[in-house]
Amino acid sequence: MTTQVPVGSALARKIWGAYLFTATQRQPTLMKNLQGPAPSQADAEAKMKGQTSPDMPIVRVTDLSKTQGDAISLDLFNIIGGKPIMGDRMAEGKGEPLTFSSMDVKIDLTTKVVDAGGKMTQQRTLHNLRGVAMANLMGYMPRLETQICMVHLAGGRGSQAGMDWVVPLASDPDYAEILINTVKAPTYNRHFVANSTGITQGGLQVASIASTDTLRLEHLDLLRALIDDAEVKLQPIRIADDPAAADEPLYLLLVSGRQWQTILTNTSNLVWRTFLQNAWQRKSYGSKHPLFTGEPGIWNGILVKKIDRAIRMLPSESYQYVAVANRYTAAETAGVVTAGLGAGKAVDRAMLLGAQALGTVYGRNQSSDYYYSWKERLYNFERNLEVAGEAMGGKSKIRFSYPDGAGNNEPTDHGVYAFDTAVSLT
Repeated sequence: MTTQVPVGSALARKIWGAYLFTATQRQPTLMKNLQGPAPSQADAEAKMKGQTSPDMPIVRVTDLSKTQGDAISLDLFNIIGGKPIMGDRMAEGKGEPLTFSSMDVKIDLTTKVVDAGGKMTQQRTLHNLRGVAMANLMGYMPRLETQICMVHLAGGRGSQAGMDWVVPLASDPDYAEILINTVKAPTYNRHFVANSTGITQGGLQVASIASTDTLRLEHLDLLRALIDDAEVKLQPIRIADDPAAADEPLYLLLVSGRQWQTILTNTSNLVWRTFLQNAWQRKSYGSKHPLFTGEPGIWNGILVKKIDRAIRMLPSESYQYVAVANRYTAAETAGVVTAGLGAGKAVDRAMLLGAQALGTVYGRNQSSDYYYSWKERLYNFERNLEVAGEAMGGKSKIRFSYPDGAGNNEPTDHGVYAFDTAVSLT
C-alpha cells in the first residue's frame, strides 16, 4: 500500500478496510483452502448472494443485499422420493410437496485493536506504522477465522492452548460472544469414536475410550462404508481443477499431528507408501490445489490432511455430545472423558468433511460499506497511532433436519462427521 491519505479519513477506512479483507482471504489458511471459487455468471441465484462454490466444505456468502439485520438465512430443499405414476393413471393433484429446512447464521462485529506505537519509538513514518499494524492484523485475522471455523466444524473447543490459539477456552466468559453462533456438538448420526479397529456411533463412547483406540487406516475403510450406506450421504468435495472429481468421489479428513503419527505407527512401510502414493497420483492428474500440497495421503477415497492445531480433550475433562435418546432433538448431554485413559494421553477429534459443511457469511459494515473496516486515530499529541480492524460476519456449522426411514425428522450435520480417537502426548 502506498496511499498517503490522512489518518481517520473516510477514504482511508475504505481503502485499508478493503485491503485487509482481501489480504485475510488470500492467506494460505485452512479456511481459504476449504472454500471453492466464486460461481459462474450463469449461476444467478448464487451470484446475487456472492456465494462461493457449494462443492467445497466451506461456503462463503457475502450478502450485501441487506443493510440491516443480524442474520443471513441458509435454506435446503429436501430431495423427493416415493413411487412414480405409471401409464394412464391419474397424475393430476398427486404432486409430492417440496419440503425444506432453513437455518439462520447470525453476524456480529469483531474488532482487533493494534497500538502501532509512536514516531520516536518506532523511528518510522506514520505511513510505515500503518504498514506494521496491517502486517499484524493480516496475521491475526486469518488465524482467528480459521480457529472459529475449526471449533464450529468440530462442535467443541477442546482444551489445547498456547500463544497460537486466539479463540479462548469454552470456560472463558467471552467464548460464546466471540464464536457468535452457538457451537453445536456433533449430531448423533455424525459422531463416531474409535473402538479398537472398529468404530462406535455416538459420543457416549468417549467416556470409555481406551488408550489403544488410536487412528488406523482400517477406520477410514469403515468411515467410507458409513458414507456409502448413509440415507443422507455426505456430498463429496469437488476441487475445481481436479479432473477426477466426477469419477472418483473425494472426501477430506482433517487430523491432528498426533493422529497423523498414530496412522503412521499403525501402518506397515509398504502400506504407508501406498497411502502417500495415492495422493501423489491424484495430484498428478493436474490439480494444483493446496489440499494436495505437503504430505497428504488418500485411502479409499478419503484425502487425509494434517492440520496444525487440535481439538483435544484430556482425561476427566467434560465434553458435549448428543445421546441416542436425543437424536431427534439434538439436545446435548455433558460427558466426561474417562480418567482411565491415563497420564500423557488425550482424545483428538478428526473432522471428515464433504461439501457444504460450514457457512461463513459476511454482512455490510456500516462504517465502510464493506465486510471489513479499518479505523485509526492519533493520540499523545498526534505522535502515536492506534488502529483497529473490524469484520462484520459469522460462521456456523450447516445443520438441517432430514426424514429418516421411519419418517422422523433427524437433525443432521450436513457436511461433517466427527471422529474421536486416542492419542499419546509423549
